[in-house]
Amino acid sequence: MPTSGNNLFRRVFGTPSGVSPQKQFGLTRRSRFARLRELLSIVRRYHAFQGITPIEMRSMLEELGPSFIKIGQTLSTRSEILPPAYCEELSKLQMDCDPLPFDEVLSALDTIYGKERREQIFSEIDPTPLGSASLAQVHRAVLRESGELVAIKVQRPGVRITMAQDIDMMRSLAKYAQRFMKGNQIVDLRDVVEELWQTFLEETDFDKEAQNLAEFAELNKDVAFLHCLKPYPQYCTEEVLVMEYVDGISIRDTQKLVKHGYDLAEIGEKLLDNYATQILDDGFFHADPHPGNIEIKDGCIVYLDLGNMGRLTPDERASFTRIIVAVGHESSTMLEDALIGFSVGGDINAIDHPRLLSTLDRIIDRYASAEMDEIDIGAFLTDITNAMRECKLELPSCLTAVARGLVTLEGTLINFVGSFNMVDVINGHLSREKTPMDEFKQMTRDLIISLDRSARGLARATEYIGDVTHMLSRGQLKVNMEMLSSQEPLGKLSRIINRLTLGMITAGTLVSAALVSTISEPTVAGLPVLSFTGYCVGIGLTLWIIIDIIRHGGNNA
Repeated sequence: MPTSGNNLFRRVFGTPSGVSPQKQFGLTRRSRFARLRELLSIVRRYHAFQGITPIEMRSMLEELGPSFIKIGQTLSTRSEILPPAYCEELSKLQMDCDPLPFDEVLSALDTIYGKERREQIFSEIDPTPLGSASLAQVHRAVLRESGELVAIKVQRPGVRITMAQDIDMMRSLAKYAQRFMKGNQIVDLRDVVEELWQTFLEETDFDKEAQNLAEFAELNKDVAFLHCLKPYPQYCTEEVLVMEYVDGISIRDTQKLVKHGYDLAEIGEKLLDNYATQILDDGFFHADPHPGNIEIKDGCIVYLDLGNMGRLTPDERASFTRIIVAVGHESSTMLEDALIGFSVGGDINAIDHPRLLSTLDRIIDRYASAEMDEIDIGAFLTDITNAMRECKLELPSCLTAVARGLVTLEGTLINFVGSFNMVDVINGHLSREKTPMDEFKQMTRDLIISLDRSARGLARATEYIGDVTHMLSRGQLKVNMEMLSSQEPLGKLSRIINRLTLGMITAGTLVSAALVSTISEPTVAGLPVLSFTGYCVGIGLTLWIIIDIIRHGGNNA
Protein backbone atom coordinates (compact mmCIF):
# COMPACT_ATOMS: atom_id res chain seq x y z
CA MET A 1 0.00 0.00 0.00
CA PRO A 2 1.46 3.42 -0.89
CA THR A 3 2.60 5.75 1.82
CA SER A 4 -0.20 8.21 1.13
CA GLY A 5 -2.69 5.38 1.53
CA ASN A 6 -1.09 4.44 4.83
CA ASN A 7 -1.37 8.02 6.01
CA LEU A 8 -5.03 8.12 5.01
CA PHE A 9 -5.65 4.82 6.75
CA ARG A 10 -4.05 6.18 9.92
CA ARG A 11 -6.13 9.33 9.74
CA VAL A 12 -9.38 7.49 9.19
CA PHE A 13 -8.83 4.33 11.23
CA GLY A 14 -6.61 5.63 13.98
CA THR A 15 -7.60 5.08 17.56
CA PRO A 16 -10.61 7.26 18.42
CA SER A 17 -11.13 8.77 21.81
CA GLY A 18 -12.90 6.89 24.59
CA VAL A 19 -12.71 3.15 25.11
CA SER A 20 -9.84 1.60 23.19
CA PRO A 21 -11.02 -1.51 21.30
CA GLN A 22 -7.44 -2.18 20.26
CA LYS A 23 -6.41 -2.80 23.85
CA GLN A 24 -9.65 -4.37 25.00
CA PHE A 25 -10.06 -6.82 22.12
CA GLY A 26 -6.54 -7.10 20.75
CA LEU A 27 -7.33 -5.51 17.39
CA THR A 28 -4.56 -4.71 14.94
CA ARG A 29 -4.30 -2.46 11.89
CA ARG A 30 -3.77 -5.49 9.66
CA SER A 31 -6.90 -7.27 10.91
CA ARG A 32 -8.98 -4.11 10.55
CA PHE A 33 -7.75 -3.55 7.00
CA ALA A 34 -8.53 -7.17 6.08
CA ARG A 35 -12.03 -6.75 7.51
CA LEU A 36 -12.44 -3.47 5.62
CA ARG A 37 -11.60 -5.17 2.31
CA GLU A 38 -14.14 -7.88 3.08
CA LEU A 39 -16.83 -5.29 3.83
CA LEU A 40 -16.08 -3.27 0.69
CA SER A 41 -16.28 -6.43 -1.42
CA ILE A 42 -19.80 -7.13 -0.12
CA VAL A 43 -20.89 -3.49 -0.56
CA ARG A 44 -19.62 -3.41 -4.16
CA ARG A 45 -21.45 -6.65 -4.94
CA TYR A 46 -24.72 -4.95 -4.01
CA HIS A 47 -23.76 -1.80 -5.98
CA ALA A 48 -24.56 0.20 -2.84
CA PHE A 49 -22.66 3.25 -4.08
CA GLN A 50 -24.93 3.51 -7.15
CA GLY A 51 -28.16 3.09 -5.17
CA ILE A 52 -29.83 0.30 -3.26
CA THR A 53 -33.41 -0.82 -2.69
CA PRO A 54 -34.80 -1.52 0.80
CA ILE A 55 -34.73 -5.30 0.23
CA GLU A 56 -31.16 -5.15 -1.10
CA MET A 57 -30.12 -3.06 1.88
CA ARG A 58 -31.53 -5.59 4.32
CA SER A 59 -29.83 -8.49 2.51
CA MET A 60 -26.54 -6.61 2.39
CA LEU A 61 -26.60 -5.87 6.12
CA GLU A 62 -27.33 -9.54 6.87
CA GLU A 63 -24.33 -10.57 4.79
CA LEU A 64 -22.09 -7.92 6.36
CA GLY A 65 -22.55 -9.56 9.74
CA PRO A 66 -23.95 -9.06 13.27
CA SER A 67 -22.64 -5.53 13.74
CA PHE A 68 -24.49 -4.31 10.68
CA ILE A 69 -27.60 -6.27 11.58
CA LYS A 70 -27.62 -4.32 14.85
CA ILE A 71 -27.13 -1.10 12.89
CA GLY A 72 -30.05 -2.02 10.68
CA GLN A 73 -32.23 -2.74 13.71
CA THR A 74 -31.31 0.66 15.15
CA LEU A 75 -31.89 2.46 11.83
CA SER A 76 -35.30 0.81 11.48
CA THR A 77 -36.50 3.10 14.29
CA ARG A 78 -34.77 6.25 13.06
CA SER A 79 -37.18 7.79 10.57
CA GLU A 80 -35.14 11.00 10.56
CA ILE A 81 -32.29 9.10 8.88
CA LEU A 82 -34.04 6.72 6.45
CA PRO A 83 -37.32 6.86 4.48
CA PRO A 84 -40.27 4.79 5.83
CA ALA A 85 -39.88 2.02 3.21
CA TYR A 86 -36.33 1.34 4.36
CA CYS A 87 -37.30 1.46 8.06
CA GLU A 88 -40.08 -1.05 7.46
CA GLU A 89 -37.81 -3.47 5.59
CA LEU A 90 -34.98 -3.19 8.11
CA SER A 91 -37.37 -4.04 10.93
CA LYS A 92 -37.37 -7.59 9.51
CA LEU A 93 -33.76 -7.93 10.68
CA GLN A 94 -35.17 -8.79 14.09
CA MET A 95 -36.05 -12.25 12.80
CA ASP A 96 -33.97 -15.37 13.49
CA CYS A 97 -30.73 -16.13 11.64
CA ASP A 98 -29.43 -19.42 10.24
CA PRO A 99 -28.58 -21.74 13.16
CA LEU A 100 -25.05 -22.62 14.19
CA PRO A 101 -24.24 -26.37 13.83
CA PHE A 102 -24.60 -28.15 17.17
CA ASP A 103 -21.04 -29.50 17.14
CA GLU A 104 -19.80 -25.89 16.94
CA VAL A 105 -22.01 -25.00 19.92
CA LEU A 106 -20.51 -27.88 21.94
CA SER A 107 -17.03 -26.85 20.87
CA ALA A 108 -17.72 -23.27 22.05
CA LEU A 109 -18.97 -24.55 25.42
CA ASP A 110 -15.91 -26.78 25.80
CA THR A 111 -13.65 -23.82 25.07
CA ILE A 112 -15.40 -21.78 27.77
CA TYR A 113 -15.96 -24.40 30.47
CA GLY A 114 -13.71 -27.29 29.49
CA LYS A 115 -15.36 -30.54 28.36
CA GLU A 116 -15.22 -32.15 31.80
CA ARG A 117 -16.87 -29.24 33.60
CA ARG A 118 -19.46 -28.86 30.83
CA GLU A 119 -20.48 -32.49 31.34
CA GLN A 120 -20.58 -31.94 35.11
CA ILE A 121 -22.93 -28.98 34.74
CA PHE A 122 -25.30 -30.28 32.06
CA SER A 123 -26.62 -33.82 31.88
CA GLU A 124 -28.34 -33.13 28.58
CA ILE A 125 -28.32 -30.43 25.88
CA ASP A 126 -30.98 -30.42 23.16
CA PRO A 127 -29.28 -30.25 19.72
CA THR A 128 -32.23 -28.33 18.24
CA PRO A 129 -31.89 -24.61 19.00
CA LEU A 130 -34.77 -22.69 20.59
CA GLY A 131 -33.65 -19.61 18.69
CA SER A 132 -30.72 -18.38 16.67
CA ALA A 133 -29.83 -14.69 16.38
CA SER A 134 -26.91 -12.77 14.94
CA LEU A 135 -25.17 -12.67 18.31
CA ALA A 136 -26.03 -15.92 20.04
CA GLN A 137 -27.92 -19.19 19.92
CA VAL A 138 -30.18 -20.66 22.62
CA HIS A 139 -30.53 -24.37 23.52
CA ARG A 140 -32.61 -26.20 26.09
CA ALA A 141 -30.60 -28.19 28.65
CA VAL A 142 -30.90 -30.07 31.96
CA LEU A 143 -28.76 -29.29 35.02
CA ARG A 144 -27.10 -32.48 36.28
CA GLU A 145 -27.11 -31.48 39.95
CA SER A 146 -30.74 -30.39 40.32
CA GLY A 147 -32.45 -31.78 37.24
CA GLU A 148 -33.84 -28.32 36.46
CA LEU A 149 -34.69 -27.43 32.89
CA VAL A 150 -32.68 -24.41 31.74
CA ALA A 151 -31.95 -22.41 28.63
CA ILE A 152 -28.32 -21.91 27.55
CA LYS A 153 -27.52 -18.79 25.54
CA VAL A 154 -24.20 -19.36 23.77
CA GLN A 155 -22.38 -16.52 22.02
CA ARG A 156 -21.37 -17.23 18.44
CA PRO A 157 -17.59 -17.89 18.29
CA GLY A 158 -15.58 -14.87 17.20
CA VAL A 159 -18.62 -12.59 16.99
CA ARG A 160 -17.39 -10.27 19.75
CA ILE A 161 -14.06 -9.60 18.04
CA THR A 162 -15.74 -9.06 14.67
CA MET A 163 -18.30 -6.65 16.11
CA ALA A 164 -15.66 -4.75 18.05
CA GLN A 165 -13.62 -4.43 14.85
CA ASP A 166 -16.59 -3.20 12.82
CA ILE A 167 -17.77 -0.67 15.37
CA ASP A 168 -14.22 0.55 15.93
CA MET A 169 -13.99 1.38 12.23
CA MET A 170 -17.41 3.05 12.35
CA ARG A 171 -16.31 5.22 15.28
CA SER A 172 -13.29 6.37 13.34
CA LEU A 173 -15.26 6.97 10.13
CA ALA A 174 -17.87 9.00 12.01
CA LYS A 175 -15.15 11.09 13.58
CA TYR A 176 -13.50 11.65 10.19
CA ALA A 177 -16.82 12.44 8.44
CA GLN A 178 -17.64 15.01 11.09
CA ARG A 179 -14.89 17.25 9.80
CA PHE A 180 -16.61 17.57 6.44
CA MET A 181 -20.24 17.59 7.54
CA LYS A 182 -19.78 20.33 10.15
CA GLY A 183 -23.21 21.49 11.28
CA ASN A 184 -25.10 20.23 8.21
CA GLN A 185 -25.87 16.75 9.51
CA ILE A 186 -29.36 15.88 10.72
CA VAL A 187 -27.94 13.74 13.52
CA ASP A 188 -24.55 13.51 15.14
CA LEU A 189 -23.03 10.37 13.59
CA ARG A 190 -20.63 10.05 16.47
CA ASP A 191 -23.51 9.90 18.94
CA VAL A 192 -25.20 7.18 16.87
CA VAL A 193 -22.02 5.09 16.74
CA GLU A 194 -21.22 5.63 20.42
CA GLU A 195 -24.74 4.48 21.27
CA LEU A 196 -24.12 1.38 19.16
CA TRP A 197 -20.77 0.82 20.91
CA GLN A 198 -22.32 0.97 24.37
CA THR A 199 -25.11 -1.37 23.27
CA PHE A 200 -22.49 -3.77 21.89
CA LEU A 201 -20.51 -3.79 25.15
CA GLU A 202 -23.66 -4.60 27.13
CA GLU A 203 -25.19 -7.17 24.78
CA THR A 204 -21.98 -9.17 24.38
CA ASP A 205 -21.40 -9.46 28.13
CA PHE A 206 -23.70 -12.26 29.30
CA ASP A 207 -22.56 -11.81 32.90
CA LYS A 208 -24.14 -8.36 32.67
CA GLU A 209 -27.33 -9.85 31.25
CA ALA A 210 -27.51 -12.23 34.23
CA GLN A 211 -27.31 -9.19 36.51
CA ASN A 212 -30.05 -7.51 34.45
CA LEU A 213 -32.30 -10.55 34.96
CA ALA A 214 -31.81 -10.40 38.73
CA GLU A 215 -32.39 -6.65 38.90
CA PHE A 216 -35.48 -6.82 36.69
CA ALA A 217 -36.92 -9.60 38.85
CA GLU A 218 -36.37 -7.58 42.02
CA LEU A 219 -38.06 -4.48 40.59
CA ASN A 220 -41.06 -6.49 39.34
CA LYS A 221 -41.43 -8.96 42.20
CA ASP A 222 -44.84 -7.56 43.14
CA VAL A 223 -46.25 -7.60 39.58
CA ALA A 224 -48.59 -10.60 39.53
CA PHE A 225 -48.93 -10.81 35.75
CA LEU A 226 -45.17 -10.78 35.10
CA HIS A 227 -42.88 -13.82 35.28
CA CYS A 228 -39.18 -12.97 35.48
CA LEU A 229 -36.60 -15.49 34.35
CA LYS A 230 -34.23 -16.80 37.02
CA PRO A 231 -30.50 -16.64 36.17
CA TYR A 232 -27.89 -19.14 37.34
CA PRO A 233 -24.91 -16.82 37.89
CA GLN A 234 -22.61 -19.65 39.03
CA TYR A 235 -22.66 -21.01 35.47
CA CYS A 236 -22.64 -17.67 33.61
CA THR A 237 -19.66 -16.13 31.83
CA GLU A 238 -19.19 -13.33 29.30
CA GLU A 239 -19.96 -15.83 26.52
CA VAL A 240 -22.57 -18.10 28.17
CA LEU A 241 -25.84 -17.27 29.96
CA VAL A 242 -27.68 -20.00 31.88
CA MET A 243 -31.24 -19.12 32.89
CA GLU A 244 -34.61 -20.62 33.66
CA TYR A 245 -36.36 -22.26 30.71
CA VAL A 246 -39.93 -21.21 30.05
CA ASP A 247 -42.06 -22.91 27.41
CA GLY A 248 -44.37 -20.03 26.60
CA ILE A 249 -46.37 -18.80 23.62
CA SER A 250 -44.75 -16.04 21.58
CA ILE A 251 -47.01 -13.01 21.27
CA ARG A 252 -46.29 -13.19 17.55
CA ASP A 253 -48.61 -16.20 17.51
CA THR A 254 -51.88 -14.36 18.20
CA GLN A 255 -53.99 -17.23 16.89
CA LYS A 256 -52.45 -19.66 19.38
CA LEU A 257 -52.97 -17.17 22.21
CA VAL A 258 -56.66 -16.82 21.35
CA LYS A 259 -56.97 -20.63 21.03
CA HIS A 260 -55.63 -20.97 24.60
CA GLY A 261 -58.22 -18.51 25.89
CA TYR A 262 -56.10 -15.38 26.23
CA ASP A 263 -57.63 -11.91 25.79
CA LEU A 264 -55.34 -10.00 23.42
CA ALA A 265 -56.61 -6.60 24.57
CA GLU A 266 -55.87 -7.51 28.21
CA ILE A 267 -52.34 -8.61 27.31
CA GLY A 268 -51.77 -5.37 25.41
CA GLU A 269 -53.05 -3.19 28.24
CA LYS A 270 -50.88 -4.98 30.81
CA LEU A 271 -47.82 -4.67 28.56
CA LEU A 272 -48.45 -0.95 28.10
CA ASP A 273 -48.96 -0.27 31.79
CA ASN A 274 -45.96 -2.31 32.87
CA TYR A 275 -43.73 -0.70 30.27
CA ALA A 276 -44.79 2.73 31.52
CA THR A 277 -43.82 1.53 35.01
CA GLN A 278 -40.42 0.38 33.77
CA ILE A 279 -39.68 3.78 32.21
CA LEU A 280 -41.30 6.24 34.60
CA ASP A 281 -41.10 4.49 37.97
CA ASP A 282 -38.16 2.08 37.82
CA GLY A 283 -35.92 3.83 35.30
CA PHE A 284 -34.85 0.35 34.12
CA PHE A 285 -36.63 -0.86 31.01
CA HIS A 286 -36.43 -3.42 28.21
CA ALA A 287 -34.98 -1.47 25.28
CA ASP A 288 -36.01 -3.97 22.61
CA PRO A 289 -39.58 -5.23 23.31
CA HIS A 290 -40.22 -6.69 19.85
CA PRO A 291 -42.59 -9.69 19.52
CA GLY A 292 -39.76 -12.24 19.52
CA ASN A 293 -38.71 -11.09 22.99
CA ILE A 294 -42.08 -11.49 24.72
CA GLU A 295 -43.95 -14.71 25.59
CA ILE A 296 -47.03 -15.63 27.59
CA LYS A 297 -46.81 -18.49 30.10
CA ASP A 298 -49.58 -19.50 32.51
CA GLY A 299 -51.28 -16.12 32.18
CA CYS A 300 -48.03 -14.20 32.81
CA ILE A 301 -45.94 -12.00 30.54
CA VAL A 302 -42.33 -13.14 30.14
CA TYR A 303 -39.62 -10.84 28.78
CA LEU A 304 -36.75 -12.56 26.97
CA ASP A 305 -33.29 -11.24 26.01
CA LEU A 306 -32.49 -8.69 28.71
CA GLY A 307 -29.07 -7.90 27.26
CA ASN A 308 -30.25 -4.53 25.93
CA MET A 309 -31.74 -2.58 28.84
CA GLY A 310 -32.26 1.16 29.11
CA ARG A 311 -31.70 3.27 32.21
CA LEU A 312 -33.04 6.63 33.31
CA THR A 313 -31.84 8.56 36.34
CA PRO A 314 -34.50 10.07 38.67
CA ASP A 315 -33.91 13.49 37.09
CA GLU A 316 -34.24 12.03 33.58
CA ARG A 317 -37.47 10.23 34.55
CA ALA A 318 -38.87 13.45 36.00
CA SER A 319 -37.91 15.40 32.87
CA PHE A 320 -39.40 12.78 30.54
CA THR A 321 -42.58 12.79 32.64
CA ARG A 322 -42.83 16.56 32.29
CA ILE A 323 -42.44 16.23 28.51
CA ILE A 324 -45.33 13.76 28.33
CA VAL A 325 -47.50 15.83 30.68
CA ALA A 326 -46.80 18.95 28.62
CA VAL A 327 -47.87 17.20 25.41
CA GLY A 328 -50.94 15.83 27.18
CA HIS A 329 -51.88 19.39 28.23
CA GLU A 330 -50.99 20.63 24.73
CA SER A 331 -48.82 23.30 26.31
CA SER A 332 -45.82 24.45 24.30
CA THR A 333 -44.53 26.57 27.22
CA MET A 334 -44.58 23.56 29.57
CA LEU A 335 -42.88 21.48 26.86
CA GLU A 336 -40.19 24.11 26.37
CA ASP A 337 -39.43 24.23 30.11
CA ALA A 338 -39.29 20.42 30.28
CA LEU A 339 -36.95 20.17 27.28
CA ILE A 340 -34.62 22.87 28.55
CA GLY A 341 -34.49 21.07 31.89
CA PHE A 342 -33.70 17.83 30.03
CA SER A 343 -30.93 19.32 27.89
CA VAL A 344 -27.32 18.33 28.61
CA GLY A 345 -25.40 20.87 26.55
CA GLY A 346 -25.66 24.22 24.81
CA ASP A 347 -26.18 27.86 25.78
CA ILE A 348 -29.64 28.29 27.31
CA ASN A 349 -29.28 32.07 27.26
CA ALA A 350 -28.90 32.03 23.46
CA ILE A 351 -32.28 30.34 22.84
CA ASP A 352 -34.65 32.06 20.42
CA HIS A 353 -37.74 31.44 22.58
CA PRO A 354 -40.41 32.73 20.14
CA ARG A 355 -39.01 30.52 17.37
CA LEU A 356 -38.75 27.47 19.63
CA LEU A 357 -42.28 27.95 20.99
CA SER A 358 -43.63 28.29 17.45
CA THR A 359 -41.92 25.01 16.45
CA LEU A 360 -43.23 23.23 19.55
CA ASP A 361 -46.74 24.53 18.83
CA ARG A 362 -46.62 22.84 15.44
CA ILE A 363 -45.29 19.59 16.96
CA ILE A 364 -48.04 19.51 19.58
CA ASP A 365 -50.75 20.28 17.01
CA ARG A 366 -49.43 17.41 14.90
CA TYR A 367 -49.14 14.71 17.57
CA ALA A 368 -51.07 15.52 20.76
CA SER A 369 -54.50 14.26 19.69
CA ALA A 370 -53.51 11.61 17.15
CA GLU A 371 -54.37 7.94 17.51
CA MET A 372 -51.79 5.19 17.26
CA ASP A 373 -52.39 4.54 13.59
CA GLU A 374 -51.73 8.21 12.90
CA ILE A 375 -48.79 8.88 15.22
CA ASP A 376 -45.16 7.86 14.99
CA ILE A 377 -43.52 8.18 18.42
CA GLY A 378 -40.11 7.96 16.80
CA ALA A 379 -40.98 10.81 14.44
CA PHE A 380 -42.40 12.80 17.37
CA LEU A 381 -39.22 12.50 19.43
CA THR A 382 -37.14 13.12 16.30
CA ASP A 383 -39.00 16.37 15.65
CA ILE A 384 -38.37 17.42 19.22
CA THR A 385 -34.68 16.50 18.96
CA ASN A 386 -34.32 18.47 15.73
CA ALA A 387 -36.10 21.48 17.26
CA MET A 388 -33.64 21.45 20.14
CA ARG A 389 -30.71 20.97 17.76
CA GLU A 390 -31.76 24.13 15.89
CA CYS A 391 -31.43 25.94 19.21
CA LYS A 392 -27.94 24.46 19.71
CA LEU A 393 -29.18 22.36 22.63
CA GLU A 394 -28.50 18.65 23.14
CA LEU A 395 -30.80 16.03 24.63
CA PRO A 396 -29.33 13.02 26.47
CA SER A 397 -28.79 9.77 24.56
CA CYS A 398 -31.19 7.97 26.92
CA LEU A 399 -34.02 9.65 25.01
CA THR A 400 -33.07 7.57 21.97
CA ALA A 401 -33.38 4.33 23.95
CA VAL A 402 -36.79 5.40 25.26
CA ALA A 403 -37.92 6.35 21.75
CA ARG A 404 -36.72 3.05 20.29
CA GLY A 405 -38.44 1.08 23.05
CA LEU A 406 -41.75 2.91 22.62
CA VAL A 407 -41.62 2.62 18.83
CA THR A 408 -40.91 -1.12 19.06
CA LEU A 409 -43.69 -1.65 21.61
CA GLU A 410 -46.16 0.22 19.42
CA GLY A 411 -45.39 -2.13 16.55
CA THR A 412 -45.68 -5.11 18.88
CA LEU A 413 -49.15 -4.12 20.09
CA ILE A 414 -50.80 -3.39 16.75
CA ASN A 415 -52.74 -6.67 16.92
CA PHE A 416 -53.50 -6.36 20.63
CA VAL A 417 -54.90 -2.96 21.55
CA GLY A 418 -56.40 -1.51 18.40
CA SER A 419 -55.85 2.23 18.24
CA PHE A 420 -54.49 4.12 21.22
CA ASN A 421 -52.59 7.27 22.05
CA MET A 422 -49.25 6.61 23.77
CA VAL A 423 -49.30 10.04 25.44
CA ASP A 424 -52.74 9.32 26.92
CA VAL A 425 -51.56 5.89 28.08
CA ILE A 426 -48.59 7.34 29.94
CA ASN A 427 -50.63 10.19 31.43
CA GLY A 428 -53.24 7.66 32.56
CA HIS A 429 -50.52 5.62 34.22
CA LEU A 430 -49.23 8.69 36.01
CA SER A 431 -52.65 9.65 37.34
CA ARG A 432 -53.34 6.10 38.60
CA GLU A 433 -49.99 5.59 40.24
CA LYS A 434 -49.70 8.93 42.01
CA THR A 435 -50.83 9.13 45.63
CA PRO A 436 -51.22 12.47 47.46
CA MET A 437 -47.84 11.85 49.04
CA ASP A 438 -46.31 11.19 45.58
CA GLU A 439 -47.79 14.45 44.32
CA PHE A 440 -46.39 16.25 47.37
CA LYS A 441 -42.96 14.76 46.74
CA GLN A 442 -43.18 15.68 43.05
CA MET A 443 -44.14 19.22 43.97
CA THR A 444 -41.20 19.35 46.35
CA ARG A 445 -38.81 18.05 43.68
CA ASP A 446 -40.13 20.61 41.17
CA LEU A 447 -39.69 23.33 43.77
CA ILE A 448 -36.12 22.23 44.46
CA ILE A 449 -35.34 22.20 40.74
CA SER A 450 -36.84 25.68 40.32
CA LEU A 451 -34.90 26.98 43.28
CA ASP A 452 -31.73 25.39 41.98
CA ARG A 453 -32.15 27.09 38.60
CA SER A 454 -32.94 30.39 40.28
CA ALA A 455 -29.94 30.02 42.55
CA ARG A 456 -27.66 29.34 39.58
CA GLY A 457 -28.99 32.39 37.78
CA LEU A 458 -28.65 34.59 40.83
CA ALA A 459 -25.18 33.21 41.47
CA ARG A 460 -24.14 34.43 38.02
CA ALA A 461 -25.83 37.72 38.78
CA THR A 462 -23.85 37.94 42.02
CA GLU A 463 -20.62 37.61 40.03
CA TYR A 464 -21.68 40.57 37.94
CA ILE A 465 -22.60 42.48 41.11
CA GLY A 466 -19.10 41.84 42.41
CA ASP A 467 -17.63 43.31 39.23
CA VAL A 468 -19.90 46.32 39.54
CA THR A 469 -18.93 46.82 43.19
CA HIS A 470 -15.26 46.63 42.25
CA MET A 471 -15.76 49.23 39.56
CA LEU A 472 -17.73 51.39 41.99
CA SER A 473 -14.93 51.31 44.54
CA ARG A 474 -12.55 52.50 41.85
CA GLY A 475 -14.84 55.37 40.97
CA GLN A 476 -15.69 54.02 37.55
CA LEU A 477 -19.46 54.13 38.21
CA LYS A 478 -19.52 57.39 40.02
CA VAL A 479 -21.28 59.35 37.27
CA ASN A 480 -24.03 56.76 36.83
CA MET A 481 -24.77 56.53 40.53
CA GLU A 482 -24.85 60.30 40.82
CA MET A 483 -27.38 60.48 38.00
CA LEU A 484 -29.62 58.10 39.95
CA SER A 485 -29.00 60.15 43.08
CA SER A 486 -30.39 57.33 45.17
CA GLN A 487 -29.31 54.35 47.22
CA GLU A 488 -32.31 52.42 45.94
CA PRO A 489 -30.33 50.21 43.47
CA LEU A 490 -28.02 49.06 46.22
CA GLY A 491 -31.02 48.30 48.40
CA LYS A 492 -32.53 46.17 45.63
CA LEU A 493 -29.25 44.32 45.20
CA SER A 494 -29.12 43.67 48.92
CA ARG A 495 -32.63 42.18 48.90
CA ILE A 496 -31.73 39.98 45.90
CA ILE A 497 -28.69 38.61 47.70
CA ASN A 498 -30.73 37.99 50.87
CA ARG A 499 -33.38 36.09 48.89
CA LEU A 500 -30.67 34.10 47.14
CA THR A 501 -29.19 33.07 50.48
CA LEU A 502 -32.58 32.18 51.93
CA GLY A 503 -33.51 30.26 48.76
CA MET A 504 -30.32 28.20 48.96
CA ILE A 505 -31.01 27.42 52.63
CA THR A 506 -34.56 26.40 51.71
CA ALA A 507 -33.35 24.13 48.91
CA GLY A 508 -30.79 22.55 51.22
CA THR A 509 -33.47 21.92 53.84
CA LEU A 510 -35.82 20.25 51.35
CA VAL A 511 -33.02 18.14 49.88
CA SER A 512 -31.99 17.01 53.35
CA ALA A 513 -35.60 16.11 54.12
CA ALA A 514 -35.77 14.03 50.95
CA LEU A 515 -32.50 12.24 51.76
CA VAL A 516 -33.69 11.11 55.19
CA SER A 517 -37.13 10.02 53.90
CA THR A 518 -35.91 6.41 53.79
CA ILE A 519 -35.72 6.25 57.58
CA SER A 520 -38.60 4.07 58.74
CA GLU A 521 -39.17 5.00 62.40
CA PRO A 522 -40.74 6.99 63.98
CA THR A 523 -43.21 8.55 61.55
CA VAL A 524 -45.68 11.44 61.44
CA ALA A 525 -48.41 11.50 58.75
CA GLY A 526 -46.65 8.66 56.97
CA LEU A 527 -43.27 10.43 56.92
CA PRO A 528 -40.24 9.99 59.19
CA VAL A 529 -40.22 12.66 61.91
CA LEU A 530 -36.94 14.15 60.71
CA SER A 531 -38.11 14.26 57.11
CA PHE A 532 -41.51 15.70 58.12
CA THR A 533 -39.83 18.45 60.14
CA GLY A 534 -37.51 19.27 57.23
CA TYR A 535 -40.41 19.54 54.78
CA CYS A 536 -42.32 21.82 57.20
CA VAL A 537 -39.31 24.10 57.67
CA GLY A 538 -38.65 24.16 53.93
CA ILE A 539 -42.26 25.00 53.11
CA GLY A 540 -42.25 27.69 55.80
CA LEU A 541 -39.13 29.30 54.35
CA THR A 542 -40.61 29.09 50.85
CA LEU A 543 -43.78 30.88 52.01
CA TRP A 544 -41.61 33.53 53.69
CA ILE A 545 -39.81 34.19 50.39
CA ILE A 546 -43.11 34.42 48.50
CA ILE A 547 -44.61 36.82 51.08
CA ASP A 548 -41.49 38.95 50.96
CA ILE A 549 -41.64 39.13 47.17
CA ILE A 550 -45.34 40.07 47.24
CA ARG A 551 -44.81 42.65 49.98
CA HIS A 552 -42.10 44.42 48.01
CA GLY A 553 -43.75 43.86 44.64
CA GLY A 554 -45.17 47.37 44.53
CA ASN A 555 -41.67 48.72 44.87
CA ASN A 556 -40.33 46.48 42.06
CA ALA A 557 -38.17 44.66 44.55
